[in-house]
Amino acid sequence: MQTLLHAATLVPALVPASIPSPDWSGFDIPLPWGTLRIHAYALCILAGIVVGLWLTSVRWAKRGAPEGSVWDIVVWAIPFGIIGGRLYHVLSSPDAYFGPGFDGTGDLSLIPQIQRGGLGIWGAVVLGAVGAWIGCRRSGVKLSAFVDAAAPGLLLAQAVGRWGNWFNQELFGGPTDLPWGLQIDADNPNFPAGTPADTLFHPTFLYESLWNLAGVVILLALDRKFNFRRGRLFWLYAMYYTLGRVWIEAMRIDDAEQIALFGITTRLNVWTSIFVFLAALAAFILLRLKKRNGQDSVYLPGREPAKEEGTKAIATEADGVRDPDPGVSDSESRDNLPDNQSGSRRVSVPTEDAEAAPAGPAPGPDATAAGKSGSTATGTAPEAGTTK
Repeated sequence: MQTLLHAATLVPALVPASIPSPDWSGFDIPLPWGTLRIHAYALCILAGIVVGLWLTSVRWAKRGAPEGSVWDIVVWAIPFGIIGGRLYHVLSSPDAYFGPGFDGTGDLSLIPQIQRGGLGIWGAVVLGAVGAWIGCRRSGVKLSAFVDAAAPGLLLAQAVGRWGNWFNQELFGGPTDLPWGLQIDADNPNFPAGTPADTLFHPTFLYESLWNLAGVVILLALDRKFNFRRGRLFWLYAMYYTLGRVWIEAMRIDDAEQIALFGITTRLNVWTSIFVFLAALAAFILLRLKKRNGQDSVYLPGREPAKEEGTKAIATEADGVRDPDPGVSDSESRDNLPDNQSGSRRVSVPTEDAEAAPAGPAPGPDATAAGKSGSTATGTAPEAGTTK
């Protein structure tokens, strides 16, 4: 009993009372002219891109897309998405770059330094979609088909990439006394001024990562059951993500642009998530009501591969040759083939007629000679003895 009581007192000590901040945020690669700093934030973004591409490529191939087209699309979508994500962050949190109230006291050189953190998802989605559209047009496939295939992979990439905020000790929520509260170094520039050094904060990066992982499972399950097409799975992704982003974003305490609408003042990202949710819901409903025309192909009209048409034509012609006449039996067909030795055709005589026909006198020499010379014998079709 004493052993059990002692073990019970040790359990709270063994269970971590908070999430520690990482001591490691990257590493340096020595170069002849200096060092190259590899940031953990960038590695998380890269890892997210890799796993998202893997899931997207698997789903894209299953939809009958041309081989290798996914890479032709993402080579446009990824750079556009990174640029769009950075621009959205700069515009939604402008003080560090342009100064408070755009008074010119900010540091414009910080704008391209994405390794310091700061990629807005909606800028990444919008400009990334523009890049994907360019790639889809060049590959001859529909953008709506591609974004449906990419929606779960996009959520998976976001779930992994969010851990970059943990390494940077940024974008956390307000103070909390929950056992999973997040530790932030008191000397970190992101630590709120005037807050006790041992304060714990809501790990909003973890909340969003878990929300996104659950969304990947939900989207895959719904797509398997309902087989969404024409962009509807993408709009479902937008609804799901913004539904979680509203409450997660409202918990954050980092500096952000505040917008007043309908008598409510809150962060720009909160309003953006609300409007995107409503737009996605409207698009999903309209696509559901719109009548489908024919089969949903991944190819743009007129860009279907030519080999499919050629294969169909060959198959049709072959079927016409192989299709037997139901009125002709196999035995009759073989009997009408030319005799390899004499060159004449053998004509099958129906069994009933053969049995009913009276037996005639045996052919004489003249008849035999006539048969050898190709003349017609009694009971034989006129063209049967024709030599060709």
